[in-house]
Amino acid sequence: MAKKTREEILAKARELAQVIAESEEVRFYQLAEQQMKANKHIAALIAAIKRQQKEAVNAEHLGKKAYLQEVEARIQALQEELEAIPLVQEFQQSQKDVNDLMQLVSTTIANEVTDHIVRATGGDLLTGESGKVLPDRSC
Repeated sequence: MAKKTREEILAKARELAQVIAESEEVRFYQLAEQQMKANKHIAALIAAIKRQQKEAVNAEHLGKKAYLQEVEARIQALQEELEAIPLVQEFQQSQKDVNDLMQLVSTTIANEVTDHIVRATGGDLLTGESGKVLPDRSC
């Protein structure tokens, strides 16, 4: 197998990124995101949460512990209301699906590189231990 330059590897990574960007998981995420942005009730809840979060920061800064607890309770209630909306649940699931796909790709690449190193050195794939040291071929 021919040696690959850093630039060639990055080009392949960009190709893979494009494939992922065109995946069903990403398409569903984008659709769910658009639907959420178009939903006025969801937008109002998100805006209310942001206002309450700012209020919480101010209360904490001023040392108003009792008021801070009230604000945090309102934030919690708003978040629960938001997360109970099916569209929000679909969006959160789509985020998880995209993250899972990205993690799977990352893990697969790492495992394949490790396995290649182990095989190339005559090591044991079951234990993950490499074998002999390869001669330096950089000269």
